[in-house]
Amino acid sequence: MTRLCFAWLRLCFGLALAIAWGAWAQTPLTVGPSTAPDFESAVASSQDVPQAIDIQRQRLKSQREVVWAAYQKQQEACWQKFAVNACLTDARRARRQAIEPLRQQELALNAQERLWRTEQRQLRLQGKQPAAKDTP
Repeated sequence: MTRLCFAWLRLCFGLALAIAWGAWAQTPLTVGPSTAPDFESAVASSQDVPQAIDIQRQRLKSQREVVWAAYQKQQEACWQKFAVNACLTDARRARRQAIEPLRQQELALNAQERLWRTEQRQLRLQGKQPAAKDTP
C-alpha cells in the first residue's frame, strides 16, 4: 500500500515538475524593446517602404549582434566551469530563445517587402496595359 502511495506521489510530482519546466523553457528572453515592425505609422508613401525596411533590418541586425556578443561572453564563462557541456547547452538555448523573436520580426519584414514588391509589379503592369475597350 505504501509503495503504491509513494509511486502515485512520485508520478504527480514528476508531472508537475515537467509542466513547470515546459512553461519556464518556453518563456522567451528579450534583449531590448522587441516590437513588431509598424509600417502603417512609419511609411507615408510607397517610395518610403524600402527605406523603412532598411531601417528595420539595421535595427534587427544590431539586436542580433547584441545577442551574439552576450552568447560569446557566456560561452567564454562556460569554459571556466566544471560542467562545460551543460553550460554550453544552456547558453545555446538562451541564444536561440533570444534570437527567435528577432527571426519572427525578420520573417514579417520579409513578408512586407514581398507584398510591396508585388504591388509595385502590379502597378508597372497596369501602366503597360492598353486601355480597356467596351467591344470584345
